[in-house]
Amino acid sequence: MRRRVVITGLGLVTPLGQGKDALWEGLTLPRRVVGPITRFDATGYSTRIAAEVKDFDPTQFMERKDARRAARFIQFAIGATHLALQDAQLAITDANREQVGVLIGSGIGGIDYMDTQVRLLDRHGPDRVSPFLPAMMISDMASGMVSIHFGIKGPNLCAVTACSTGADAIGLATRLIQYGDAEVMLAGGSEAAIEPIGIAGFCAARAMSTRNDDPEHASRPFDAERDGFVMGEGAGVLVLESLEHAQARGARIYAEVLGYGMTADAYHITQPDPEGDGALRAMRKAIHDAGLQPTDIDYINAHGTSTRYNDAKETLAIKRLLGEDAYRVPVSSTKSVTGHLLGAAGAVEAAICVLALQHQTVPPTINYEHHDPECDLDYVPNTARPATLRYVMTNSFGFGGHNSVLVLGQV
Repeated sequence: MRRRVVITGLGLVTPLGQGKDALWEGLTLPRRVVGPITRFDATGYSTRIAAEVKDFDPTQFMERKDARRAARFIQFAIGATHLALQDAQLAITDANREQVGVLIGSGIGGIDYMDTQVRLLDRHGPDRVSPFLPAMMISDMASGMVSIHFGIKGPNLCAVTACSTGADAIGLATRLIQYGDAEVMLAGGSEAAIEPIGIAGFCAARAMSTRNDDPEHASRPFDAERDGFVMGEGAGVLVLESLEHAQARGARIYAEVLGYGMTADAYHITQPDPEGDGALRAMRKAIHDAGLQPTDIDYINAHGTSTRYNDAKETLAIKRLLGEDAYRVPVSSTKSVTGHLLGAAGAVEAAICVLALQHQTVPPTINYEHHDPECDLDYVPNTARPATLRYVMTNSFGFGGHNSVLVLGQV
């Protein structure tokens, strides 16, 4: 029998602020954080808006010299891990450090550090390039630096599956605990891609909203007038423990990771399968892994990017999963508030599902104003809703055809 895995700590750095309370209050008020890009001069870009993390000071969590050498996604990961350990009231000590592991992914990694160093190379030649570049640009360094910073000596690895990264990190970390490779895992995702080359690339792909004159209403999943996603940034790290370990130390338990499913579309580098087949199979696998039936799901936190194709195909997949029950189950996209955090999205949205279970409330899809015939489910428009929640599901789908789904439940 595999071991049960529970969630005992939440660490969040998001455009809504630091910590779980800032995230939940911002979602349920809701608070609008999408605005003009301030990290660089976006004049001339087709998209000039984003959901930035403001007022983040990495020296709250690490030495100033270490912060100067670290890419922004690493700073976010260390900050979120600090908050998660604090929330879980878990100290890393000589007695437990070999039983604790880290699995923090990033879809893009240190693009800010690489962008800066390429500019130095162009202007001043190779001698000016930082020796820290090879380490700071690779996606696994969030896990590596968290391990070094906190002295964690258990399993240490990284998931990189585009926008499925955060969910896969939690799912794979759960497996490591279930099969005895660790007692505790710090799992999640971190991303900081609001940089000139990052924004330019997604602009060229025509994937982002160009509602530059009305940024607060630009992220509008499932709405008929959606025109692309809004990029966000930040990190989400969850403390996962075996149930026995959590109980032995008297930990507060938020929820249980019940199921994990992952599939591939094997269809297109960016577009989902036109019948929602990969998403459907991932949801079925996660529900089966949880020992549940589709009708047991009380709420779905959708991938819901605000792109025309993704939202329609995810809706189709949910209807194929649930049949007529699809119209009973609330489905919301919290990316309408936070923007799309790319590789961090799945982890932040898993934390949102934990908070939904805790508060027995479904967060809304804001900016939902115009009905789309292809998107006809209950998207919890604009206002949070009290609900009886026992089992919740969160979807994450990524470029390359990755589909990852988690099912969480009350303990």
